[in-house]
Amino acid sequence: MRRLIRINMGAENPEVREEPIGKYERYGGRGLTSAILSSEVDPLCHPLGEDNKFVIAPGLLSGSASAMSGRISVGCKSPLTGGIKEANAGGQPSQVLGRLGIGAIVLEGKPKKGDLYKIEIGRSGVKVIKDNSLKMLTNYELVDKLKKEYGEKIAVISIGPAGEMRLSAASVACTDMELRPTRHCGRGGVGAVMGSKGVKAIIIDDSDTKHLEPKDSEAFKDANKRFVSGLQKHPVTGQGLPAYGTNILTNIINEVGAYPTYNFKEGQFAGARKISGEVQAQFEKDRGGNPTHGCHRGCVIRCSGIYHDKDGHYLTKQPEYETVWSLGGNCAIDDIDKIAMMDFLCDTIGLDTIEVGVAISVAMEAGILKWGDADGSIRLLNEIKEGTYLGRIIGNGAEYTGKAFGVDRVPVVKGQGFPAYDPRGSQGIGVTYATSPMGADHTAGYAIATNVLKCGGFVDPLKPEGQIELSRNLQIATAFIDSTGMCLFIAFALLDQQDTFQAFLDLLNSFYGWNMTVDDALEYGKDVLKMEREFNVRAGFTSHKDRLPKFFYKEALPPHNKVFMFEDEELDKVFNW
Repeated sequence: MRRLIRINMGAENPEVREEPIGKYERYGGRGLTSAILSSEVDPLCHPLGEDNKFVIAPGLLSGSASAMSGRISVGCKSPLTGGIKEANAGGQPSQVLGRLGIGAIVLEGKPKKGDLYKIEIGRSGVKVIKDNSLKMLTNYELVDKLKKEYGEKIAVISIGPAGEMRLSAASVACTDMELRPTRHCGRGGVGAVMGSKGVKAIIIDDSDTKHLEPKDSEAFKDANKRFVSGLQKHPVTGQGLPAYGTNILTNIINEVGAYPTYNFKEGQFAGARKISGEVQAQFEKDRGGNPTHGCHRGCVIRCSGIYHDKDGHYLTKQPEYETVWSLGGNCAIDDIDKIAMMDFLCDTIGLDTIEVGVAISVAMEAGILKWGDADGSIRLLNEIKEGTYLGRIIGNGAEYTGKAFGVDRVPVVKGQGFPAYDPRGSQGIGVTYATSPMGADHTAGYAIATNVLKCGGFVDPLKPEGQIELSRNLQIATAFIDSTGMCLFIAFALLDQQDTFQAFLDLLNSFYGWNMTVDDALEYGKDVLKMEREFNVRAGFTSHKDRLPKFFYKEALPPHNKVFMFEDEELDKVFNW
């Protein structure tokens, strides 16, 4: 039986209480964070105030022996978008919490003083301990300190200096199998909300626990075997991602003309090949790193990688496609080693690489740095760490940076910076950016899969036909997958292999004793999106929030010279299911 752990951080001595999961029983991951927030949080509250809640939830299958079930969700009202927010990451914490029988941790209230706390969670219970010695430690410094105190058989959820400063681009770090804080719930400023609760780190120890037992163990084993086989047979999840990581997309997206650079002025970058996944993987092999690595136990795709510097020393996890684009191509930077250093800095400071990279490109447009200035970008990241005035501007994201420097071309929706695909080069992803309750978010409905990679069929990326339906269906499916604890990359195989989708459902059914069908899964996704959209409406969002910035409708993007092609009335139909 899963349970909720509620911690009142506003009490004189933070109060811990445990309770059955109750009315939230059918939810996990994103579904659970959104259900708790929509039911318990005033949408008009200040994101950094005592009335907001910070929810951490493993997925429905986390803690089981299922492959790919290590994603964790965090949720809150976002200081970046002003609406509901879920961000998720890989790493070890989700499975560890799952094995402990924890459905969610809910941080409530806000400390009256400026003290900092760590939370210990294990089989013996939960302890909240004041520890101001942790103040302003970076994530890597923090984890090194915690390893000396607790040993190495732990998992850690933490924030860096950006979260303590409550910057709107602050992330929440999760440790990987090697106990490195490399997996981040990045988007929406979730780290700032964790910081507002006065919590620096959550240390989780699941020693002497076992995988959770399914209702039907034989059916579960059979489903898992079929599920893994399907992932390994698919060319994306079985070949491309393991060999080159997510950055395999750089050459692909650049080739099709949807790779934004110079702050979304052009759709191709001349230096793209220098920072491609192929080059990155070769560096990793040559320097003693590894392009093929899992971020959590049970991962069979293994796309995370390990990146070493020129001297053969560990520098960071393999920079992902979004990071290489945001801190690289979009800023006209084509030095993969400098980009890897920026990835490390974002991880240790606790920053969303997408939001900060887009903010730096806006600062470049304002003339604060020259295009292609990698060293200047590194200096800006260090200014965020030090909390300088300029650092705090960049650390509060792209929209804030645009306002500070008078830039009118700022690629954001609902205050959140665009990811690494130009909506004029992939019209479907533009529909997702515009309409997702989360703000501009590629993972909310990854139309690139069908627009470019031709998974689940093909919808021409340069034409409007079919894009509304594509985005709608992908947003529904994603909300469901995000609730299970599964990595979203399983979707490539699910879109192309009906038997793999059925194996996925069989995992859930054999684990819980359910009889879920494909239609039931889609209804689940709709339910999650409905909760999120209703929260945003109560927060004051109108249909005008479901729009792209005007320049995407007016400025034709080279090389195809297309604009974003959707009328407002068409975007308003996305959720008419």
